Amino acid sequence: MLSLGSFRLTRLVVFDEITSFIRSPFHEEIEEMDEDGTTSTYIKIKGSGIRGWFGELLSCHWCTGVWSALLLYTLWMYWPLVGQPLVLVLAIAGCAAIIETIISKLTT
Repeated sequence: MLSLGSFRLTRLVVFDEITSFIRSPFHEEIEEMDEDGTTSTYIKIKGSGIRGWFGELLSCHWCTGVWSALLLYTLWMYWPLVGQPLVLVLAIAGCAAIIETIISKLTT
């Protein structure tokens, strides 16, 4: 449960459009057209110091994953009335995302 919940929370923070407002103060996305006509997106970290640190953190799914896991585990252990339902919802959403990715790959 915690693994799937951490996976989904990490994807939510690092990649999903709905949380772009969290990332926007710390980095900007730059789109460039490749030679073959495809668009590539790059991230430029804004600032330095603590702002740069948060920018690096929010652009790295490995880094954010550690902090997501720590947050969910702490909520699960010390505030279970909030932590357990939150982990359950995120785990269900994470499992659904994995299934959707598999089905999408099989049907294309």
